[in-house]
Amino acid sequence: MERASVNILMEAKDDRLRMFVDAIEKRFSTNFYDPSFALPDSVLIELVRLATLAPTAFNFQNWRFIAVRTQEAKKKLWEASGRQPKVLEAAATFIICGQLPDHSVLVERLRPSVQAGFMPASTWTQWVQGADALYTGRPQMQRDEAVRSATLGAATLMFAAAAHNLATGAMVGFDPDAVAQVFGLGPNEVPVLLLTIGAPAPGNWPQKPRRPLREVLEFV
Repeated sequence: MERASVNILMEAKDDRLRMFVDAIEKRFSTNFYDPSFALPDSVLIELVRLATLAPTAFNFQNWRFIAVRTQEAKKKLWEASGRQPKVLEAAATFIICGQLPDHSVLVERLRPSVQAGFMPASTWTQWVQGADALYTGRPQMQRDEAVRSATLGAATLMFAAAAHNLATGAMVGFDPDAVAQVFGLGPNEVPVLLLTIGAPAPGNWPQKPRRPLREVLEFV
């Protein structure tokens, strides 16, 4: 490859890195939204596509994203979340659910990896057996995994939204039982968090200062 081509590739890589870092650094928790701003379903679909590129144990992909965007649905979620105005004002709010891992679903979810040729069939079998041994009959482990998967998906969705110049706000102030009942969650689904998304209105705080790295980073 000629040097000019290498330089172009390196510059493109640097641009992607800057965009990624910018999305992380400019994200802030949004509480006030422009209620006149609307998002087409195509944007919500793209954000969830990116969110599902986050990792999950055994490639379970044990999550579900419910995009609450109609006024009727927003009103129901508003009632289940302490009547917080941002649920009504945001363009949409995602209910991000983690699903309790069930090893039986891995047969289908790992099949594309085997068919693509990079996962041996023996590994496929080992993963199904390993997931069975790790989760079956262990409800706390199942719930922990559901929360982990939903959280990784939510974080990826937040940064994808920031890269699209959209504001988000993660919410834990809601009644999970009411949300599960009103929005028809299954018995294997945990509503882990809500994520509002839209265009920010004036009055939001910037990203709050973080603790010094010396307090949170340790080398061993």
